[in-house]
Amino acid sequence: MNNIEKINQVITEFYDKMSSWELSVVKETGYSLAQIHTIEVLGVHGSLKMKELAEKLGITTGTLTVQVEKLVNAQLVVRGSLPADRRAIVVQLTDAGMAIHRRHNLLHVDLFKTLMRDIEPDEAEVLLNCFVKMNREF
Repeated sequence: MNNIEKINQVITEFYDKMSSWELSVVKETGYSLAQIHTIEVLGVHGSLKMKELAEKLGITTGTLTVQVEKLVNAQLVVRGSLPADRRAIVVQLTDAGMAIHRRHNLLHVDLFKTLMRDIEPDEAEVLLNCFVKMNREF
């Protein structure tokens, strides 16, 4: 097996384990995984146009509209328009949505502190650079 195949295997295994962890954590919140991912993106990037948010989530604006409606009804996000372009819908977290983002983000940070405890700082830097470069390819 060459290195590309090994990397593929290891990343796939990591993704499966991370997804399982994420599902177990999200289940406890009462919100769907899609809703939490929407909250995560808005928590990191701030208010976004619907089109921008859909692109960051990798979903259609139609699918996003359903998610946003649920989050609006739960009072976790608000929708608005831009003064310069009243047709563009902008979505942003409410204080309650931001609180969920902070709690969920802390769970991620705690998980990665545990996962990275045996990784040296120079190894962490290489890992970070590799993921940044790979993310650019998407």
